[in-house]
Amino acid sequence: MSHSSLATAVFISILASTSQLSAAADAVPKFDIERNCRSELSGGSSTGETMASCKADEERSRDELIPRWSVFSQADKKLCIQESQIDGTPSYVELETCLEMTPSGRTRP
Repeated sequence: MSHSSLATAVFISILASTSQLSAAADAVPKFDIERNCRSELSGGSSTGETMASCKADEERSRDELIPRWSVFSQADKKLCIQESQIDGTPSYVELETCLEMTPSGRTRP
């Protein structure tokens, strides 16, 4: 691949990623809860957690975020969506925690 082709591919990838984040910030993103919980449990970082409890925690966080989504600023949502996906297994629990620590999330409705 030539240098200009590589640069074009990188640019398109960044552009697509940015537009996905913008669109995602308009609504609570859709994360694969099952995949996240499998990853959590296989990594051994969840002492005493089961698949059922992991899924319940993720679903509870998602369900709590839905009615509050409009309270958070676009910038905070974009930042926290990125943060919650940093390890490749996006988590509603991590997203909710991140948003609650932002300026727009410190005041609960």
